[in-house]
Amino acid sequence: MVPGLYFVATPIGSARDITLRALDILAHVDILAAEDTRSLRKLMDIHGVAVNERPILAYHDHNGARMRPKLMQYLQEGRSVAYASEAGTPLIADPGFDLSKTAAEAGVLVTTAPGPSAVITALTLAGLPTDRFLFEGFVPNAKSARLAALKNLLNVPSTLVFYESPKRLVPFLQDACAVYGENRQAAYCRELTKKFEEIQRGTLAEL
Repeated sequence: MVPGLYFVATPIGSARDITLRALDILAHVDILAAEDTRSLRKLMDIHGVAVNERPILAYHDHNGARMRPKLMQYLQEGRSVAYASEAGTPLIADPGFDLSKTAAEAGVLVTTAPGPSAVITALTLAGLPTDRFLFEGFVPNAKSARLAALKNLLNVPSTLVFYESPKRLVPFLQDACAVYGENRQAAYCRELTKKFEEIQRGTLAEL
């Protein structure tokens, strides 16, 4: 395996959505790193990819500053390192940016095995324009901050894509309705690619 940092997109629901290239990378790199090591082990086990004696290191928002030097040491020694999010594509509302930036600045090969992304999956199912879109990720939890964030996007001439937890969905929709108006077309997508996938489409008031 060519030395370098390999970002690996993993399924957001159905384990069958993994790509062949992703499996090849996971099978052959020297070092494995993951946002959730248990999820990666399970995925590899489902697809018959052996871990063998290779380490699987946890790398996430809470330990990134501590673990990044260790991963960089492996890379600068000429090792190949794969990094996988718990679900979806690394760096897209997931950890990995600082690792990618540090590796690139150090002259290390940084590449990716593209694949599943909740953002793109939701966008393709929403029934909203896809020629232009803006992915905002998670908005703040506090109502005042959330309203401010939504207002900042009021004049963006694109489909807006947000992440939100189920327990905060109703307050989010109420605030979005107040900012963007009751008649703005919207969609709510959950459990994507899973057995109970659900897509609700309509105006913000209807949702």
